[in-house]
Amino acid sequence: MPLRLTDEEMCVVFAAAAPLPIECRGAFLQQVASALGGYREIGPGLVHRICAETQRKLYDPPEFTTGTGGKYHR
Repeated sequence: MPLRLTDEEMCVVFAAAAPLPIECRGAFLQQVASALGGYREIGPGLVHRICAETQRKLYDPPEFTTGTGGKYHR
């Protein structure tokens, strides 16, 4: 059965997908849809929670190193 999300809920989903690398966004959308498919009633709070949980699984933040080089390093 297809999901029915409001425009606001779709904006939340796409905003949560934006920081992910392009190659991870399809998996993100599939996982969000699968998780939301398990609920009878879907609202903005649930969509936000599912997106945040899924994003945490897929997001690999960049590592900043300190060392030689850089504008302020001496």
